[in-house]
Amino acid sequence: MAELVYPPVVLAAKAMFRMLDLRLRVDGAEHIPAEGGAVIACNHVSYLDFVFCGLGAQPAGRLVRFMAKREIFANRIAGPLMRGMHHISVDRAAGKASYEEAVRRLRAGEVVGVFPEATISRSFTVKGLKSGAVRMAAEAGVPVVPMAVWGTHRLWTKGRPRTLTKRHLPISILAGAPMRPGTDEDPEVLTKDLRVRMSGLLERVQADYPESPADEQDRWWLPAHLGGTAPTPEQAAELDNRRPES
Repeated sequence: MAELVYPPVVLAAKAMFRMLDLRLRVDGAEHIPAEGGAVIACNHVSYLDFVFCGLGAQPAGRLVRFMAKREIFANRIAGPLMRGMHHISVDRAAGKASYEEAVRRLRAGEVVGVFPEATISRSFTVKGLKSGAVRMAAEAGVPVVPMAVWGTHRLWTKGRPRTLTKRHLPISILAGAPMRPGTDEDPEVLTKDLRVRMSGLLERVQADYPESPADEQDRWWLPAHLGGTAPTPEQAAELDNRRPES
């Protein structure tokens, strides 16, 4: 398919990040296949994760088609960009069509990006995962590459003000060894394995992150188990149940 929109958007994003002097670190890109279909399964801590997850595939020369809720496609500004980059619209009330479209794209040799937690994790840990990522990979006969991003939430996350012009911020992106789900394997078991892998990657980028909170008030961006003031997973689940998702 013609790529008239995606490459210029990537160039614009990279130029903006250079202007802000964001300290991007991408590791593990060798795990993303240089050709053929693959699912990238990434954790979700920020509204901007799709941008940085996509950048994580750039060293492999791949453009990632993200599955995103249809409300984004309805936005008068974001919608044309999403369609121009050939991302996949998801109707959460009727997801069969988007699932089948993702499988078709995978069989055609494309890389499909998925956030299997479905919504942003307020606890900055990996929530329970939906099984769609491993099911579509098994059906299409392609690998699942787990990925973790960290630092993106310091720009824009749920319940916090946007700080999109923050300068010199470290952003870490780490891809792990691929899983190769089989059609004869239990999707729930595979999904639990995927969560373990994603959690391990997230723990690595958190441990290696080059900055610490500046003061007590700044500890909001650390998960509770690392001494931060983010909600625990249990508290985050209560907040998600109490408030409508955005």
